[in-house]
Amino acid sequence: MSGLGGAPDGPNDVLGMRLGDIDRDGAIAEAVAGLHDGDTSRAGFLRGALLGSGALLAAFAAPASAAGGKVRDISILNFALTLEELQAAFYTEVERNKVLDGALKKQADTVGAVERAHVRAFRSALGRAAIRRPHFAFGGATEGADAFRKTAVAFEDLAVAAYKGQAPRISSRAYLASALAIHSVEARHAAWIRRLAGKSPVAGPFDEPLSRPAVERIVAQTHFIMSTTSQSKGPKFTG
Repeated sequence: MSGLGGAPDGPNDVLGMRLGDIDRDGAIAEAVAGLHDGDTSRAGFLRGALLGSGALLAAFAAPASAAGGKVRDISILNFALTLEELQAAFYTEVERNKVLDGALKKQADTVGAVERAHVRAFRSALGRAAIRRPHFAFGGATEGADAFRKTAVAFEDLAVAAYKGQAPRISSRAYLASALAIHSVEARHAAWIRRLAGKSPVAGPFDEPLSRPAVERIVAQTHFIMSTTSQSKGPKFTG
C-alpha cells in the first residue's frame, strides 16, 4: 500500500513483515481469534470490512482536499493519527474494563492520557484535513492483565518503529519536530511496558524502522480497526 498518501518508501521497505514479527507472544492473534467466539455476525463483518473492502485504506488515506507540497506530510500525519487513535482507544477501553491494578494500572492510566493528548495534538494540527475517527474492536486484548500487557508491548514497539520509518519522509520542519517529540515519548512508553512484561527495555543497540506498508499490513492483520460505516453491533466497549 505504498500509494497511501505519498511515494513508496524506497528499496529498503520491510515488505516481508507480518503480524507474528511484532506479536511474538501471540496476544494480538489471541484477541483476533476471540472475536470469532459467540458472535459470528461480527466476526464475519470484521473479516470482510477491513483491507479488502477499503476500510483500512480510508482510515490511512489523506483527504482528497489536500493539495500542493503538503500532500505527503498530511498523509503521514494522518497515518500517525490513526496509530495514535488505535493506542488511545486501546488504553481507554482497558481503563473502562477495570481489569488492571498496581504498576500495570498506573502505566495504562498514564500512557492512555498521553495517547489521547497525542490524538488531540494531531487533530489540532491537521484541522479539517484530519481523517474521520475510526471505530475499534479489541476482542480479549483489553479483558485481562496478561493479554493487555502483551498487546501493549506489541503496540508500543510498533509505534516506535512506525514513527522512525516516517520521520525522514516529512518535509515540514515543524511537523518533523512534532513527530520526533512524540517518537521519543513512544519509545519511553515501549521501555516502560517492556519492563513490566519482564522484557529488556532495550532490545538491542539499534532500533530498526518499519515502512508504512509493513505497519499497515500488521494493523490490518489485527482486525482491530472496524469500518466506520457499519451498523453491526460492536463489543461492550469500542474506541
